[in-house]
Amino acid sequence: MGFDLGALRAAVARHGRVARVVVAEVAGSAPREVGTSMLVWSEDGRTCQSGTIGGGALELAASEAALTREGVSRHPLGPSLGQCCGGSVTLFTEIYDAASVDALDGQDVVARGPGEMPLAVKRLLDRARARGERPEAQFLQGWMVEPVAAPDRELWIWGAGHVGRALVGVLAPLPSLALTWVDTGPERFPAEVPEGVTVLPAAEPARLVPHAPQEAWHLVLTYSHELDLGLCHALLGHGFRFAGLIGSETKWARFRSRLAALGHADAQIARICCPIGHKAFGRDPQAIAIGVAAQLLGDKTGDRQACQTHFSASGA
Repeated sequence: MGFDLGALRAAVARHGRVARVVVAEVAGSAPREVGTSMLVWSEDGRTCQSGTIGGGALELAASEAALTREGVSRHPLGPSLGQCCGGSVTLFTEIYDAASVDALDGQDVVARGPGEMPLAVKRLLDRARARGERPEAQFLQGWMVEPVAAPDRELWIWGAGHVGRALVGVLAPLPSLALTWVDTGPERFPAEVPEGVTVLPAAEPARLVPHAPQEAWHLVLTYSHELDLGLCHALLGHGFRFAGLIGSETKWARFRSRLAALGHADAQIARICCPIGHKAFGRDPQAIAIGVAAQLLGDKTGDRQACQTHFSASGA
């Protein structure tokens, strides 16, 4: 989580004037945590938004006021809002245009508030900089401090068929992931690709493997078993943090044999997770995508044990 500058820039480019509402503080029970935000704009006289700060009456009131009231507002989550959470939420609202978004370029932490920066905020930023860290989102002496959202994981999706499209649809909104999407030709991709996804048509996808970082995560799910095998072979020679292959147990048994014949050791081959998905969720592309996404978000080790724990379904 962090200040999603890319999403804000895109919204301002489309709509001109955009309010950003962020949860600055919470006390007691609240629907979302500090740093959660939403964007609000006006379109044809209607109030529109992306993102959510928890829904319900709080979000409705915040979105209706966002374009007319900047600054700090505090909201008890009680009878006045028709809610019974019992806590309270402090919101920090700002309105952006192209110039104010451009002013944020080059910043890895966005700190803003009234008057001169408090000493406590300066110390927080200096301490984080000295440690090579980014501070967590927090509201400090009237100033809102947020790290700029940046992907912490590169995910390469090999294949733009039904499962590939479902995966991109599920994962693309997550700012923590940088998605690269590969298939054999531009006609293989949908007419509209989610913003921020890098599309790479390549007649021979395996030739792109050397361009992927060795710590990248990979999901192999092309329309061709030969393409899948070539990608697995290339990935084993290149290195990866995690690699998942769509397929049945029968397909994986054949692939293990063929990869061994290509010179790969059993221990290396076992690093590839196959099949992917979750048996209990079923084989629908969206169900497979949800199962894969849950594992990717919940486990960062990328080892075979995690694969066996989380994945137990088949694909193509």
